[in-house]
Amino acid sequence: MNKQLTDLIGLPFIDGGRDPAVGLDCWGLSTEVFRRYGINLPDYKISCEDASRIHSEVKEQRPFWRRCEKEIPVPALVVIRFSVYCDHTGVYLGQGRFIHTRKRIGANIDRIDNPAWANRIEGFYVPEVTK
Repeated sequence: MNKQLTDLIGLPFIDGGRDPAVGLDCWGLSTEVFRRYGINLPDYKISCEDASRIHSEVKEQRPFWRRCEKEIPVPALVVIRFSVYCDHTGVYLGQGRFIHTRKRIGANIDRIDNPAWANRIEGFYVPEVTK
């Protein structure tokens, strides 16, 4: 794993979390990882419990993202669908791995081919325009 990310593993999940010193939610973790790769992403102040609003924001922001069809670059946003909504994100790290955070386990690395995720991943995206 990229050495610049090791300090994120095990950070607690905090709804609305944007400070690695305290804890991060899935979008906070995603923005922090992209920042460490020199890419600034926009911030959204949406509770992780508001799946429909997250889905709406993801849908509205699609023009700013390019879907990766063949090769997945590092970093790439991993968009995950838990129900009818796309409401979870992580960051692809290469070699079939991605970093994300969940309430019960905090920030961790999983494999994209893990049965828990393989059928939930909606796609991989890179920003067309960084802000």
